[in-house]
Amino acid sequence: MGYTVEFDPKTMSRALGKELPISPKKSEEVCRAIRGMHIDDARQFLEGVVELKKAVPFRRHKKYIGHKKGVGPAAYPVKVAKEILRLLDGAQSNAEAGGLDSEEMKIHTISASRGQPDKFYRPRAQGRSSPWFHEKTNVEVVLEVIEEE
Repeated sequence: MGYTVEFDPKTMSRALGKELPISPKKSEEVCRAIRGMHIDDARQFLEGVVELKKAVPFRRHKKYIGHKKGVGPAAYPVKVAKEILRLLDGAQSNAEAGGLDSEEMKIHTISASRGQPDKFYRPRAQGRSSPWFHEKTNVEVVLEVIEEE
């Protein structure tokens, strides 16, 4: 698995999380919420989600999601927010290692895709069993230096 965007090391930084033990659906919604944000704004937003202060709006996977005032269908995916925050830290430290100003960056690309599930079998009655899958997610983050005008 590689990156989905052409990479310029002079202006960009990236990080990749493979087989993270988080929900792909919730990851997709969190990525959609912070895409294009300044790195500090995204960090504040994700920390607010972890503290249950800010809700992530759900646009696609919202069938049994309750409404939050002023947001609409939304939830607090804390586990996903912690993992993506960790990835943002990694991308930011990669930028600093490459000689870029990590404070003046925005999220150029962030995407989540399904990974290989862990397959287990749960014993059932009459000597039978049922499949029991643990979902995994691959998340990529690409940061880009903001060009001043």
